[in-house]
Amino acid sequence: MADIAVPVEITASVWKIEATPGQAVAAGDVLMILESMKMEIPVESPRAGTVKSILVAEGDQVNEGQVVLLLDA
Repeated sequence: MADIAVPVEITASVWKIEATPGQAVAAGDVLMILESMKMEIPVESPRAGTVKSILVAEGDQVNEGQVVLLLDA
């Protein structure tokens, strides 16, 4: 299986992580929610697969383009 890197599209803070390692996800499932300027921005799975690892924790600051999660797809 190939690893699929899931990057974020905005500089923000990680507000809530919805996924857990080993969890099966479908394309479009919300993996985590970011917060920027009091707006909640969902990070969605680009395809179906299994969450391999989460590279950030709740409260972490992330930058645009940073990979936050790996999927086995």
